[in-house]
Amino acid sequence: MGSSGSRSAQKFCSRFLPEEQAEIDRLFDALSSEAPSSDASTRCFSLKALKSHVGEALPPAMVTRLYDGMRGVDLTGKAKGPSDSVSQEQFMVSMSHLLKGNSEEKSLVILKMISATEGPVKAREVQKFTEDLVGSVVHVLNYRQELRGWTQKRGSGPPARVQELAAQLFSEMDLQGITTIHFPLSTALAASRGEKLPGPQQLDCECDRATIEAWVFRAPHVATFLSVVIHRGFLLLHSSLDLATLVPERHVEQEREFESVLDVLSVIYVNSHLRREQRGRWRLLFSSELHGHSFAQLCGRITHRGPCVLLLEDHDGQVFGGFASCSWEVKPQFQGDDTCFLFSISPHMAVYTSTGYNDHYMYLNHGQQTIPNGLGMGGQHNYFGLWIDVDFGKGHSKAQPKCTTYNSPQLSAQEDFGFEKMEVWAVGDASGLQQAKSGKSILDMDPEAQALLEISGRSCHSEGLRDIPEDQ
Repeated sequence: MGSSGSRSAQKFCSRFLPEEQAEIDRLFDALSSEAPSSDASTRCFSLKALKSHVGEALPPAMVTRLYDGMRGVDLTGKAKGPSDSVSQEQFMVSMSHLLKGNSEEKSLVILKMISATEGPVKAREVQKFTEDLVGSVVHVLNYRQELRGWTQKRGSGPPARVQELAAQLFSEMDLQGITTIHFPLSTALAASRGEKLPGPQQLDCECDRATIEAWVFRAPHVATFLSVVIHRGFLLLHSSLDLATLVPERHVEQEREFESVLDVLSVIYVNSHLRREQRGRWRLLFSSELHGHSFAQLCGRITHRGPCVLLLEDHDGQVFGGFASCSWEVKPQFQGDDTCFLFSISPHMAVYTSTGYNDHYMYLNHGQQTIPNGLGMGGQHNYFGLWIDVDFGKGHSKAQPKCTTYNSPQLSAQEDFGFEKMEVWAVGDASGLQQAKSGKSILDMDPEAQALLEISGRSCHSEGLRDIPEDQ
């Protein structure tokens, strides 16, 4: 087994637990086994050795980037440029920086992964790195069969969701400090908010190490995704990465065949904005594909089920939705709290949180003569940030210029939109609010009948006579 050799390597060894250090040493031994030198202090590995070890677990471009990041580590502080191969010290320092380091340390390696040359990098190079990183996450999770029930959207050319999530991450880069020379501040602010990508001229601006460091700090997904790539790509320190909080387990009743509007990347993005205890599992409550185009069915399946995520795909292909932080109830008042939010998935990813302007977070009503009947989030009556009409299949997203509750823009392609696909997912573990699955009541087997009773204001008198489920 190789030894750390120098004070520099020993310094970073201390960041790993003994069993972790032994695992890292074994990986280096495997990578450097083909090196001609037998001297532990001079052993190293080549790009060919790294690609051979990783195999098809990672895209070749990402393997090359990781290699460039490792060999670009400067152990002397004299900035001699990248070495011809990766030494044990460089390997140890790069693993320490990427897996245990702060934003400054991570940015040192990331900068070399973006470009092997010295000095600042172009914004377009950062953009390409981000796309490669996001694509590598999907690739390695799929290769290791760790998508946890979700799928990867397929199609010709680069996957759209890869580009959408990469664009969201790239938009977190604070370009304000370099806008005075390169492009107008208004454009930079729009980009930093994820409203649109910089144009070709803006992508030519230069980003120095401080810019990259600030970006890594502002966009924690960058470091998280790099950890996934290393842990799962190298099969290194498997126990130290908890995928359960990154990719929720997908549950669909009776394992029915069902292709969600969501793919693994959009789930990762939305899931990251939930509380930690809500991220482990998503359970399908309602799907228009499985349960029909019925507002009563929707109400029957989502009420009293705890926090949930709802989403739609409109007739123009745009995907958007909202997070309800508490159980839906059929009543004429607004409900929810300031942890609710609206979001967009396609054509771009963004989350819109509470402004504090009002408390119109959630609304679900039916059977009223004087106020709207349907499901809404944000805004006000007849002018919701997101609205699903009781006439199922119709809705609106109104924002002139933004929704007052969530500061969200128009989420749909058309202000008044039609849709075929709608889904609602309960998040986190099943709670006491979830209805019993004993099947003792006919209402359990017919959510529409239950919803109609609730909508009409008539209570379910047998509700209190249920047997207590065994799993509660």
